[in-house]
Amino acid sequence: MCGTGALSGRMTFVPPAPRPYRPPTEPYLDVVHQDDDLLVINKPSGLLSVPGKREGLQDCVASRAAERYPGARVVHRLDMDTSGILALAMSSAAHRHLGLQFERRHVSKTYVARVQGHMGGDEGTIDLPLRCDWPNRPKQMVDPIEGRKAVTHYKVLSRDDDGTTRVELYPVTGRSHQLRVHLLSLGHPILGDTLYATGDALHAAPRLQLHAERLELHHPQGGERITYRAPVPF
Repeated sequence: MCGTGALSGRMTFVPPAPRPYRPPTEPYLDVVHQDDDLLVINKPSGLLSVPGKREGLQDCVASRAAERYPGARVVHRLDMDTSGILALAMSSAAHRHLGLQFERRHVSKTYVARVQGHMGGDEGTIDLPLRCDWPNRPKQMVDPIEGRKAVTHYKVLSRDDDGTTRVELYPVTGRSHQLRVHLLSLGHPILGDTLYATGDALHAAPRLQLHAERLELHHPQGGERITYRAPVPF
């Protein structure tokens, strides 16, 4: 059981006061693909995937999509500050079909991130189990005893002159904050990460430098394998 403060010897994370929620509105909904079964959105950083629990957090991909495409339902989520490809189902049958693909890991995802420091190896795998850091939620933490399996493959794209690395990420599992915590565990926090980065890494970018660049899945109608992409905005 997690303790806090002096009882555990751990420094308890004190989250900053919630920043005003001002999601981008241009474009209101960036549609990559739409048909009778599937709606694919390029979500901007700063927009929730689904409504938040606090008052004033109802504007999100789910609500915007439902306005323009009645019946559209989110199948998976991206963190508010992460941008990129997000899939929604246009029918109950498509929702079941897509949901099973994510549950059984039949989808393939690629993310791009910019991190602090120059990563050592050109590619590798991070296999570290994760769980919620309850006293400091919504933060997640590595826990080899109670954590759930979390695996991320990565490949370095470039080591840049400003002392940062651009890296491609291929998550096998889909744990909350998985990519952010896995990169932090290597000593390379994602730039602009308001939860996990500090100092220069936090202030090096105006937004979280994490983007869901590619999503590959079987189309709910007919099963054709299709890839959707959204260009990296940073």
